[in-house]
Amino acid sequence: MEYNFREIEKRWQIYWKNNHLFHTKEEEKQKKYYILNMFPYPSGAGLHVGHCLGYIASDIYARYKRSEGYNVLNPIGFDSFGLPAEQYAIQTGQHPYETTRKNVKRYQEQINQIGISFDWSRSLCTSDPNYYRWTQWMFIQIFNSWYDKKSEQAKPIEILIDEFNKNGNLSVSASSTLNYQFDSNTWKEFNSYEKESVLLEYRLAFLCKNTVNWCPDLGTVLANDEIKNGKSQRGGYPIYKKKMLQWHIRISSYGERLLKGLESINCSKSFKNLQKNWIGKNLGASILLKILFQKENIKKVELFIPRPETIFGMTFIILSTDHPIAEKISISTHKKNVINYKKNKGGGASLGLVGKNNETISGVFTGNYVFHPFIKMKKIPIYISNDFSVDQKTKSIIGIPGHEKYSLEFAKKFGLEILLVLIPEKKEKILDPSSSKKVIPYEGENGTCINSDFLNGLNTKEAKEKIIQILEQKHIGKKRNTYKLRDAVFSRQRYWGEPIPIYFKNKIPKTIPVDKLPLLLPKIENFHPKDGKSPLIRVNNWAWDEKNMKIVSKKLVDNQQVFPLETSTMPSWAGSSWYFLRYMDVHNHRFFIEKKKEHYWKNIDLYIGGSEHTTGHLIYARFWNKFLKDRGWISSEEPFKKILNQGMILSYSAIILKIIGENTFVSYGLRNQTNNLSFQEIYVDISLLKKDNKLNIKNLKKWAPEFSNAKFLLEEGNFFCKRKLEKMSKSKYNVINPDQIYEKYGSDVFRLYEMFLGPITQSKPWDDEKINGIKNFMNKFWRLFHKNGKFQISELSPTLEEFKILHYAIKKLHKKIKSFSFNTSISIFMILVNQLTILKCNKRNILEPLVKLMAPFVPHISEEIWKKLGKNKSIIYYSIPTFNSKYILEKKITYPIMFNGKFKFEEKFESDISIKKIKYKILNHSKTKFFLKKRILKKIIIIPKKVINIVYI
Repeated sequence: MEYNFREIEKRWQIYWKNNHLFHTKEEEKQKKYYILNMFPYPSGAGLHVGHCLGYIASDIYARYKRSEGYNVLNPIGFDSFGLPAEQYAIQTGQHPYETTRKNVKRYQEQINQIGISFDWSRSLCTSDPNYYRWTQWMFIQIFNSWYDKKSEQAKPIEILIDEFNKNGNLSVSASSTLNYQFDSNTWKEFNSYEKESVLLEYRLAFLCKNTVNWCPDLGTVLANDEIKNGKSQRGGYPIYKKKMLQWHIRISSYGERLLKGLESINCSKSFKNLQKNWIGKNLGASILLKILFQKENIKKVELFIPRPETIFGMTFIILSTDHPIAEKISISTHKKNVINYKKNKGGGASLGLVGKNNETISGVFTGNYVFHPFIKMKKIPIYISNDFSVDQKTKSIIGIPGHEKYSLEFAKKFGLEILLVLIPEKKEKILDPSSSKKVIPYEGENGTCINSDFLNGLNTKEAKEKIIQILEQKHIGKKRNTYKLRDAVFSRQRYWGEPIPIYFKNKIPKTIPVDKLPLLLPKIENFHPKDGKSPLIRVNNWAWDEKNMKIVSKKLVDNQQVFPLETSTMPSWAGSSWYFLRYMDVHNHRFFIEKKKEHYWKNIDLYIGGSEHTTGHLIYARFWNKFLKDRGWISSEEPFKKILNQGMILSYSAIILKIIGENTFVSYGLRNQTNNLSFQEIYVDISLLKKDNKLNIKNLKKWAPEFSNAKFLLEEGNFFCKRKLEKMSKSKYNVINPDQIYEKYGSDVFRLYEMFLGPITQSKPWDDEKINGIKNFMNKFWRLFHKNGKFQISELSPTLEEFKILHYAIKKLHKKIKSFSFNTSISIFMILVNQLTILKCNKRNILEPLVKLMAPFVPHISEEIWKKLGKNKSIIYYSIPTFNSKYILEKKITYPIMFNGKFKFEEKFESDISIKKIKYKILNHSKTKFFLKKRILKKIIIIPKKVINIVYI
């Protein structure tokens, strides 16, 4: 009988679906194991083989854990809000509702085709109102919370209000941007607007103007992790710095806990380093500097310096346009310039391309100065600018252009000093201040080298500590931990996202009542962003009737009963920061999770996903989890026990060379024969290639009309492409569709091949040609059970050799699977099948365990053979074999013989010999007597079945 994979795989996929085989329920008496893939985004192009890598790996492990007796939760859903879906909808002229629905269906079909044992009964989409109802509810809870530094946890805002009523904020230790204190009497004298303004400085979700990453082409603000090399990851568009009023989440409050929590996560060292670098804890110093021209009784200004050891390189300071004293300390001859700058730039005008030169830098001099804390009578100019991400507490930065990129650009723009602070790497005096070898400047820049007696003989760490110590002694500063982690911008001026459940009552943000959630995203036809404003601003019915608690027409806004609604939407990371909790109780309409179910599933035991998600997504998810734990809704501090980052599947891209300024393309071999012309590299679809990297020009012109009138310079009648091995990506047109693979070879062959490419954590190239080896192995496995086309199995008892071969493989396989060494596991299968083929073994007691071992890797063929073996239930209900040591027990054990820890010779002993007899035999051995000679024997150490060490004097 031939191995008909199409018929077999279709049959078992239907069986699994119809019998709900992978639907999971809570079983209190059964140990649980929660496996999770990082949230997939359903793009229009569907899956490529790179996406499948993690799904197959997680499926193997899920099936393996089931066979060990665990109750396995292995759910799947879709991160369906956000930029990718909206951009795809704009490009195709379809509504995101429709494209998302189609894309989800396409993903589901492809995933089922490769036999992934997901529990589809728990599937969810972030764009489903039943889901984002709870995302909105959580935002409201974050808005109504503050962070208590004393207890290191978030607390209800009512507790803070109660404290304000009793004592003001005099004894409050909270994460806040408020820079003044008040007593209870002052608090009670505040009007409602003033009180709400103060509370907004404490809330974990708050509105403020800040410098953000603005992308005009996408019409929205982007987070740092959505930008690469100064351009948006989505589309490669330029990014600008812009001052905008945005919602923020005070995630920086959790910086220390996010660092500490890493210690409890089982993950790679590189993952932990990425997280630590993203959080970026640093010991710096807050400094109070005296102002030269004191105005309105303002004598000092507070600043923060992240690298106190470079303080001698300070040549200017910058205050944000919204700094409370920015205008007040400006002297009369400069005040008009400051007011104009604040008016033009403080409101959010474009501030220049991210990562570009100093021509885009702006600022204005106040005419005032502060005094340098260490250099007597040295005046440091004060500027106003909103081009910088300022310290959130002091709304200012210290300009040290010799050691910081953007400070350097500012100094060059305004002709300010550039000083390089000499800090030796080792403890030594700096005898030559002009020596550049001991300078730690910003890369490649020149400036005046300076030195100080304070730093002589100190390394960088000691210099930092010394500066802080002196600042504290002078009572002008103190140490302060700071984090590179910034409060997360939570607004997006786009359509396809969760509406933020806020309305504005006389400019005061108020939350929609939770029993009126979800605040539904209206279905509109024109969802294109425009002029930095959300498409929701164009929606007619987008106002809140406070009395009747419902959405009404904007025409009814009277700021008495009807108020405007927030028009920005949430970022895509909002929904993806807690989805793993919803899987535990996805059908609960009363609450986002039931305590009993959360306690059962609790942590994710294994979280698998690409390394590109090891920073932003995981920071947000861990923060969100900690907040929910603080407020008592869940019980775990960290959501993930183990995180496994899969490597990438690499593929050879096809690149053609275009002469810059011409519509002419040059065959790759002619690149050096074109009079030193400059070329632009353009990616083309790899499906357009013929053999030997030759381009099918006719098909290229059909593929993209812009090539129809182009000129192509050929080599001997052919046009050759440049090939480049890189990440498989739709933007590089080098993706391999899994449909083509399992249509030709079958899903089981595809699954094995993906795992056989190399270690799961490493990147590896795709190579179609090697898949035939896996196909041949599968046929050989099939033939173990079939002879002359008929299924045949022997009931004879296996020989000792056959048992030994099987159990030796079982022992190694358990170890390999648990360490996720799936490629070496497959090698063990190949060796085992070859050995059994040579022995012509078709005995039930050998082949039944083999099928159970193979089942997690190749579930379709395993189910088919299992049924042929006479089993009525699916193979997933059967336990995986465990090895029996009696079959692999060696009769003799070889001991290395050491003398004072140095190896001299080996000796074999029977496995059941006593330690006493080993000692007697080894001491009377001729080689032992030779090596000891006249030396005095001190003792003999015998580690059973491992080593013998003879110690002498």
